[in-house]
Amino acid sequence: YDFRILRSVMAVNDDQKKRLLPVVEEYFGGELKGKTIAVWGLAFKPYTDDIREAPALENIRALLAAGVQVTAYDPEAMEHVKAQLPQVTYCHTPYAALDEADALMIFTEWPQFRTPDFAKMGKLLKNKVIFDGRNLYELDQIREQGFTYFSIGREAVQVS
Repeated sequence: YDFRILRSVMAVNDDQKKRLLPVVEEYFGGELKGKTIAVWGLAFKPYTDDIREAPALENIRALLAAGVQVTAYDPEAMEHVKAQLPQVTYCHTPYAALDEADALMIFTEWPQFRTPDFAKMGKLLKNKVIFDGRNLYELDQIREQGFTYFSIGREAVQVS
């Protein structure tokens, strides 16, 4: 039997994994080469080191191909990803990944990412911009913190 609906669902799921990358490219005016992007969350889901089907991996590969330096933090999955992506800089804390990065991308909803120290983040990042694939933050909260914020299926918060 031809499972067209199942194939369509799988195609939509694959497209969902890549929704943030065009937003990142647009934000930086199409010029990603030489940028540094911090990534929080490498695992497919929190509380695991499982990286099968993890959206972070495909996005990181695309960033690297575009000439981006990638710094990353995940509390469980870094060792598994290192074997596949040795050119990424793996950091011992989420804040270490932000140091001098041009932006942050979030791919896994680990609890520690839900309540970060936004003031510290703002001091570490070159640009106070977050691309959030997990919709971790309330728009009003992020606006009050002075971040430009892009999430999935919601309005962007643009701070000038």
